Amino acid sequence: MTNQGKRYQNIKKQIPEERQDISEGLRICKETASAKFDESVDVVFSLNIDTKDPEQNIRTTVSLPNGSGKTVRIAVFAGGEELTEAEKAGADIVGGKDLATKVSSEEKLDVDIVISTPEMMAEVGQLGKILGPQGLMPNPKTGTVTPNVAKAVEDFKKGKVEIKNDKLGNIHLSIGKVSFDESKLLENLNEVIAEVNKAKPASSKGEFIKSMHISSTMGPSVQIDINQ
Repeated sequence: MTNQGKRYQNIKKQIPEERQDISEGLRICKETASAKFDESVDVVFSLNIDTKDPEQNIRTTVSLPNGSGKTVRIAVFAGGEELTEAEKAGADIVGGKDLATKVSSEEKLDVDIVISTPEMMAEVGQLGKILGPQGLMPNPKTGTVTPNVAKAVEDFKKGKVEIKNDKLGNIHLSIGKVSFDESKLLENLNEVIAEVNKAKPASSKGEFIKSMHISSTMGPSVQIDINQ
């Protein structure tokens, strides 16, 4: 067993097997984080949804009150004044048809989020094979297709994040860093829980959130009592 593996197993022994309330779970995550970098605090929801039913898939956003602690790289597809405003707002890469041509030839775009004006979606849509697999395709549901690209850039830079389920019906999300005060992590997490509950599809019957776990990037997960 590697030293890293031993460390993980030693930390895991400190994690209670029974479900914890949210505050205690966050405290445990902060106390057991042992990496040499500022780990993220991650939450995983297991949802009672049928991912084969398009109407039951979740895709929305939430604005974390205290930000995510991450530096987010953003590309904006726009033209004219919108392009200038996006750059002023802090977009890392901006462009129009020229940027679409460049991405198409290089087959990559090194960013975390792509935002586009509705007018540019004809160009951006042709990049589906490149942006799609990376989860970067702009979508009106997440506010990444908008005429006000500057406002979108500001929102995502401040801590707006996407909530999206995977093929197994799970949502993975970072809610901050272990260096955050516990109260700030709690505030962020409560905002996420409220948004996930709000996104419950009408056709999803019974208990919507089946389970919730939180962990630091390199640490074991703590199961949370969602009915507290």
